Amino acid sequence: MDTRRRPTKPPRATSSQDGVGHHLHQKRLPPSIDNRSPSPTPKASDALPLPLYLTNAIFFTLFFSVAYYLLHRWREKIRNSTPLHVVTFPEIAAIVSLMASFIYLLCFFGIDFVQSFITRSSHDAWELEGSDNPNFLINEDHRLATCPTPANIAPVPKSPNPDPIITPLASVEDEEIVKSVTEGTLPSYSLEAKLGDCKRAAEIRREALQRTTARSLEGLPIEGFDYDSILGQCCEMPVGYVQIPVGVAGPLMLNGMEFMVPMATTEGCLVASTNRGCKAIYASGGASSVLYADGMTRAPVVRFETAKRASELKLFLEAPDNSDTLSIVFNRSSRFGRLQGIQCAMAGKNLYIRFKCSTGDAMGMNMVSKGVQNVLDFLQTDFPDMEVIGLSGDFLVSS
Repeated sequence: MDTRRRPTKPPRATSSQDGVGHHLHQKRLPPSIDNRSPSPTPKASDALPLPLYLTNAIFFTLFFSVAYYLLHRWREKIRNSTPLHVVTFPEIAAIVSLMASFIYLLCFFGIDFVQSFITRSSHDAWELEGSDNPNFLINEDHRLATCPTPANIAPVPKSPNPDPIITPLASVEDEEIVKSVTEGTLPSYSLEAKLGDCKRAAEIRREALQRTTARSLEGLPIEGFDYDSILGQCCEMPVGYVQIPVGVAGPLMLNGMEFMVPMATTEGCLVASTNRGCKAIYASGGASSVLYADGMTRAPVVRFETAKRASELKLFLEAPDNSDTLSIVFNRSSRFGRLQGIQCAMAGKNLYIRFKCSTGDAMGMNMVSKGVQNVLDFLQTDFPDMEVIGLSGDFLVSS
């Protein structure tokens, strides 16, 4: 701790020195300045370090007590038929206290706000004479220890931006198309429609991706794949394909016939365990299978104002005369999805509807959802008070 004694004020200069034009005075500085530099403006929390919990308790108590007092006074005014805008001095003070405590609790800066008024004049305890002289540093008060020379740290060089990878294309026209894709003037998803060649579109999209990301796609093969076969089917905006190893398990004895099962996977031991299962089935004489149902379901939930209206919709959906109309409305969503049947169940004012349909070779959950939405829109014309709660409810048995 650096403790220093404030030097005594030197004697006043003699009359022979009065011709200089001013008297020399020794500055009386507070100990916090340490005879070296002026003190910054003190903060509110430096003068009155109230505990935070104590301040909060005071304002909480003030807020609720004043609020209770005002409510009690206003209740008496209502009973006595006194206008509410006629207030007394205690009520005015209570309103002001309520607003002040509310501002503190809302903004949570009441401590500094209040203490700033208390400590506004506390930093003037010591009179600083000769404040016109800006030199507050006393020469004989320098510390003996000096700060070490800062170490020279070499600046970290900025990593240069990677250069875009440019692969020569077959024609100048392809180069212009790649430039348009990278600049954003030509959407990448429209290359197949613009060019009419799926493989060429994949090559241009691949080159635009390399130039945009500055990453090479040499490890991703592009030759030897029929991109026309996936157009609008299973993959959009292709830039190549991935080779997956294919194993074979079997023979599998099923319904009196032997099958070799190919399996494309990167999971270890999967083909081996499947092959052991096929061997066990074959050794036991084979397996038999029976397909008794093939369909995908979707079960929306609707609600009515009364259970009677819900029962009317249930009878309408299960009526054989309306099955053809509902099938036509449902089948408009897809050329593969076909409505097979509708089953309903009531629970109070809620009606659970299960649509069952065939979806061809696909799982078809999207086409089923579109067909169900078509039927619900159709039912809104005859049942305008029907409220659709959800497109899929607890009545669904497949996913």
